[in-house]
Amino acid sequence: MKKSEALMTTPSEQNVKAGNVKEVLAYLAVKFPACFSVSGEAKPLKIGIFQELAQRLQDDTTVSKTQLRQALRVYTSSWRYLESTKEGVSRIDLDGNAGDVIDASQAEHASKVLEESKAKAAQKRKAKIAEAKSQATAEKPAYKKSANKKPTAASKSTKVNQKPVSNTEAPAKAAPVLERIPAEHVVVGGKVLLKLGQSPMLATVLEISKDDVTVQLGSGMVIKTRQDSLYIA
Repeated sequence: MKKSEALMTTPSEQNVKAGNVKEVLAYLAVKFPACFSVSGEAKPLKIGIFQELAQRLQDDTTVSKTQLRQALRVYTSSWRYLESTKEGVSRIDLDGNAGDVIDASQAEHASKVLEESKAKAAQKRKAKIAEAKSQATAEKPAYKKSANKKPTAASKSTKVNQKPVSNTEAPAKAAPVLERIPAEHVVVGGKVLLKLGQSPMLATVLEISKDDVTVQLGSGMVIKTRQDSLYIA
């Protein structure tokens, strides 16, 4: 900065502390607690509150008039402030003194602004959700099928041990054909097949009593059965 430009700058402009709207509103809530608040229920402000603020803070270098305008615009457009602007409620000055009463048209305007603000906020939320979903889908890796590769020549050992692959199940093995043993061939100590369920089992004849035959299975179990249920081993 040139020396001539520095001389043209007023002391108040040099000492103004730049801050965001949130900081300005917090400062106003400390300076004028009966008028401003940063949380909870807000109170409707008197018309022309900016001029009153500018006059009361003309020697205060903490905030500028531009910052005051921005802060008031944000404060009076907040949902909690619009919700407090109802018909019959009194507006207040910086010291909390009641003034003019809000009429029906002012209350209706505040309600309309509040409704539009909430609708815009809802649209923004939907847009953000849609954008997040779209981004997540775009970042999701795409799984591609690998290109078909020519089969490599298998070694001899691999060919020997490799079993043919079939898309269909192997047919069930055919049940063995059993031949019923003639009665004269059923003798004590002879080997016969005894059909239990679907599987024939090898057995040894222990005793013969007319049509009843007692046999012993390989497991040691002794079973008494009829001669016509025995087959050639």
